[in-house]
Amino acid sequence: MQLTQTTQVQYIQKGRLKVAKQLDQFVTQNVLPGLKISADDLWAKFSDTLPELLSINQNLLEKRISLQQQIDLYCSARQSIDVQEYKTFLTEIGYLHPIPEDFHINTTKVDPEIATMAGPQLVVPINNARFALNAANARWGSLYDALYGSDIIEQTANSKTKGYDADRGQKVIDYARKWLDVIAPLKTGSHIQSKEYAIHHGELLVTLEDESVVSLKTPDQFVGFQGTIEQPICILIKHHNIHAEIQFDQDSVIGQQDTANIKDVFLESALTTIMDCEDSVTAVDAEDKTLVYKNWLGLIKGDLTAAITSGDKQIIRSLNPDRQYKSSTKGSFSLPGRSLMFIRNVGHLMTTDAILFDDKPIYEGIMDALVTSLISKHDLVGNGVFKNSQAGSIYIVKPKMHGPEEVAFANLLFSKMESVLSIPSNSLKIGLMDEERRTSLNLKACIKAASDRVVFINTGFLDRTGDEIHTSMQLGAFATKATIKTRPWLNAYEQSNVVTGMNTGLSGKAQIGKGMWPIPDNMADMMQAKITHVRSGANTAWVPSPTAATLHALHYHQEDVFDIRLNITGQVDGLLEKMLDIPLLSDEKLSPEQIQHELDNNVQGILGYVVKWVNQGIGCSKVPDINNLGLMEDRATLRISSQHIANWLMHGAVTQAQVEASMLNMAKLVDEQNSQDPEYISMTPKTDKPIAFQAAHELIFKGKDQPNGYTEPLLHAKRAELKHSLNQTN
Repeated sequence: MQLTQTTQVQYIQKGRLKVAKQLDQFVTQNVLPGLKISADDLWAKFSDTLPELLSINQNLLEKRISLQQQIDLYCSARQSIDVQEYKTFLTEIGYLHPIPEDFHINTTKVDPEIATMAGPQLVVPINNARFALNAANARWGSLYDALYGSDIIEQTANSKTKGYDADRGQKVIDYARKWLDVIAPLKTGSHIQSKEYAIHHGELLVTLEDESVVSLKTPDQFVGFQGTIEQPICILIKHHNIHAEIQFDQDSVIGQQDTANIKDVFLESALTTIMDCEDSVTAVDAEDKTLVYKNWLGLIKGDLTAAITSGDKQIIRSLNPDRQYKSSTKGSFSLPGRSLMFIRNVGHLMTTDAILFDDKPIYEGIMDALVTSLISKHDLVGNGVFKNSQAGSIYIVKPKMHGPEEVAFANLLFSKMESVLSIPSNSLKIGLMDEERRTSLNLKACIKAASDRVVFINTGFLDRTGDEIHTSMQLGAFATKATIKTRPWLNAYEQSNVVTGMNTGLSGKAQIGKGMWPIPDNMADMMQAKITHVRSGANTAWVPSPTAATLHALHYHQEDVFDIRLNITGQVDGLLEKMLDIPLLSDEKLSPEQIQHELDNNVQGILGYVVKWVNQGIGCSKVPDINNLGLMEDRATLRISSQHIANWLMHGAVTQAQVEASMLNMAKLVDEQNSQDPEYISMTPKTDKPIAFQAAHELIFKGKDQPNGYTEPLLHAKRAELKHSLNQTN
């Protein structure tokens, strides 16, 4: 798809390439120095790879269309599906691939945060420098702050006032002490009764209220300290291969309140962060992409900063240094102060006019592979203030791939970029997003297609559901979104991901991950729900904020993922058939009120997200739902909502008039919800004018015709249209 240009792009001719001037200047002036690569050599080598890469990419997209057309014909001719017959059909058309013989991945040079540690993972829009820095610095988090500022501790009248609420603070202390019994259990007694912590002959000793002195149940959990042996200000504990600090300060407000002068418990939290160029980002032209790449360069080189204004003060945020400790027996050592960073490139679908080849836009994913890898080479050669990968790898998450052929193409693409950039073979590691139906049904073959470089698989319910609806659009009306989650296919999909990852040798070499908790203000509910991700055998799961990362880190102390994996059977029998159990509405009867509520809820979510995407360039935000509950929204949530309405329209569950009326009513609600935002552009009363409203309208009424139900083509076009109109006005 060729995008509408937001401004008249100025290009620099580079042989058969034309590179947008701002991108070329950024690469030449900011990225290449220190890499011993000339601009001419870079663009010439890149240009040489494009005929093959562009051709394969185009063919893969055409295969997506062909497969979907064949499935549409199959589904439209049936009222229901026989699973065995359906499997045969999908195999005949090349949608289902033969299951490979057993194998284990060959990935090497993987950092422990990915291979042998278990902990939370953040995903953050990289075009927002403040968010990116906050996420990178979320490797460590204050448990006291996370508890005090969330609904884990019930709100009282006093806690809603300004200033420190000592009663609430005591509840935080009590809650944290209970978790210390999990993280660092004592031989006898409990941390709840502790009154003093001391280091004696290399051992941590704890004095309890009854004056008894006890050691840790496992003494070697005590691995370091800060301060002096006589008066430590921090005790470092290692548990389940992750760390926690018990911090002391008898002069602080909280330290004075605590019987042992503990002022905080700091947890090693977001072990990894995905810096996102994709679903949470609005990047529709060379200007936007250059900002994305600029922030990635700042993170890799360690000099990215962001100014934050708080009242009359301005704070300059930057990357945290490593954390320094002393050992009672081995001198000093350090632990990483920052999350290990992945960079998520875009998928295979979209093109970009930031680079033209023979005067045609190239695929954006190919450009991402080049530029993000080029930037990451600074980490390999040691040009940054800090090291991201101690193992010498570059970690790239590749989303929205359909089946093993597309994974094989990504593998080829990465090999080509290694050659262009003179990077050792298989340095570019790949994270496979198991979020498309053709990938989840062929996951073992997908892993095999990148078996020398795969370091990550995970599940993503929203994109996966959006693709589920679009793929089977013709078969019938789908169940409500809440009901879809309860159908057998979803549990089978989640289970298949972990079992397939285990069977192909990912444990100890790669991450097996789970998806996002979408309600950032409901941490108490998250603590009840997200333990299931750990118990499934996943060694990472997405969380919506640094606070959530610190709280979710407790789950990895509560359960040892690698012990859990010892009891996973590895059986996949019947999972494929369950994943092919399409979650249709079928005989479920919905009242008119239930139908209207489902419609309004979908429409409100679409409008609430799209209006900020198109008008303000915000690709990920906390959007209030129809009940004013804040939900984390990105293009994945938009995909499922728009496809759901398109499906109901096709099968008469709702009418066009109903949808039009709902859009008008929900536009008024969204306008009201954003009335305090000075930058907000209203959609009402004249909804025929606002570009954002028209974008939402097209996402619904043209939803069934969008490639695999993706929202990017329409969103990009409408955002580009708005930027173009603003540039003309200015």
